Amino acid sequence: MRVLMVAPGTRGDVAPMAGLGSRLQHLGYEVAIAANPAYAALVFESGCEFRPLQGDLARLIRRPAPGAKPEPGNLVEFWRQLGQYMENAAIGTLAAAEAGADVILANSVAPYAYDVAEAFGIPAIGAHLQPTEPSSAYPPVIMNSARSLGPWGNKLIGERAAAGPAPYDGPSRRLRKALGLTKESRAAGERRRRKARATTLHGISPTVLPRPSDWHDGLVMAGYWWPASRQDWEPTRDLVDFLGDGPPPVFVGFGSSAHIDPDFILEATRRAGTRAVVQGAEGVLGDDAIGVGDVPHEWLFPRMAAVVHHAGAGTTAAGFRAGVPAVAVPVYTDQPLWASRIAALGVGPRPLPHKTLTPERLGEAIAKAAHTPSYSLRAKEIAAAVAEEDGTTPVVDALRRIEAGRNI
Repeated sequence: MRVLMVAPGTRGDVAPMAGLGSRLQHLGYEVAIAANPAYAALVFESGCEFRPLQGDLARLIRRPAPGAKPEPGNLVEFWRQLGQYMENAAIGTLAAAEAGADVILANSVAPYAYDVAEAFGIPAIGAHLQPTEPSSAYPPVIMNSARSLGPWGNKLIGERAAAGPAPYDGPSRRLRKALGLTKESRAAGERRRRKARATTLHGISPTVLPRPSDWHDGLVMAGYWWPASRQDWEPTRDLVDFLGDGPPPVFVGFGSSAHIDPDFILEATRRAGTRAVVQGAEGVLGDDAIGVGDVPHEWLFPRMAAVVHHAGAGTTAAGFRAGVPAVAVPVYTDQPLWASRIAALGVGPRPLPHKTLTPERLGEAIAKAAHTPSYSLRAKEIAAAVAEEDGTTPVVDALRRIEAGRNI
C-alpha cells in the first residue's frame, strides 16, 4: 500500500510524519512524504521517499525579536506570500499524488489534499498535530491564545473560525476547478466530512490533552508520533565536554518560530544562575554556555535541568517525553495551547508570551523551572505515562480498514 503524507509546514510538522513514516515502512507500507525542500534530508533519513512542495514556510512565519514592531505593510505582504505558499503547496500535492499513492495522510494545513484524493478516487485521512475540531474543551488554535471562553464560547467561536476564510481557500477552489470536481468550498468540505464522521488521526498524547467528550467517533487521539532516530548521529566533542563539566544546564531554543539574540538568552540564564545550551548560536559562548545546531531532542533533553522553547507541538512533546520541566514562550497558533498544558499538568511555570518577553521575566521563570522539585517530579510522571502509548497503532488500524475495504 502506497501512503502519501502531505506535510506543508516547518520542521516541527515534518519530523513527526517522517518518524511515523519510518515505522510504517518497517511494517511493509511504501511511504512518500511531500514537504518543503529544506526537509528533504530529514525525509530521506527516515527511509521514506521525498516529494517536493515548493517554498519555505519557516522563513515566511519567523517572528522578530521580542518587543520589535513589524514594519508597516508587512501584514498585507505576509498574507499575500502565505497565499502564494499555499498555492504552491496545493500544486505540489497534486504532483506528489500523480507520482503514485493509494491513500493520502494530510496535516491540518493541507485541506486541498482531500480535493486531490477525490479526483484520484483514493481515500484521504487527516493526520493532525493540533486539535482543529471545534470543541467546548479548548478555544480554536488560530486565536493565538489558550484563554478559555467557556464550553459554549469555545465551541461557538471554534465553529465560526472553521467556517471563516483561510489562506488555502483559494488554492483549494482553483484546484477543484482544474480537476473537474464539483464546486465546493473548503469549509463546506470540512462540514461534509464532519457530518460523515470521517477519520482524522491526531498525533497527540491523550495524557497531555485528554480526548474531548464532544468529539465524534472518527476523531482519534492516537498518541505522539516520534521523529525517526538518527542512528549515525554523534554529539560534538565540545558539547560532550560541556555537559560533563558541571551541573545539568537548561536548553533554550525557539525552532522556526522566532529569533532571539543569544545575548538576550544568556542574560536570562545568568540571572537564573544556570548553565545553558542555546540552539541557533555558534560554538562556546563562555564558561557557562554553548551554542548548538540541530541536535536530536531525544538525546539532548534528558540531559537538561529544564527546557525553554516556543511550545511547538513537537518540541513540547519531546519535553514531556524527556521528563524534564519546561518554560514555554509561545509565539502563535497552537503554541499557547501547548504552553497552557505544560502549566496545567504541573510540569512548568505559567507561559511567557513571546511579545512581552524580557530577560528578567525569562530568568525568573528558568530559575523556578530548574529549582522547583514538584515540576521535576510531575515531569517524570508524565514521561512514564507517555512512554506507555504507541501513536502508530491507531494509524495502522485505519490503514488496514482501508485495505480491507479495497480488497472486498
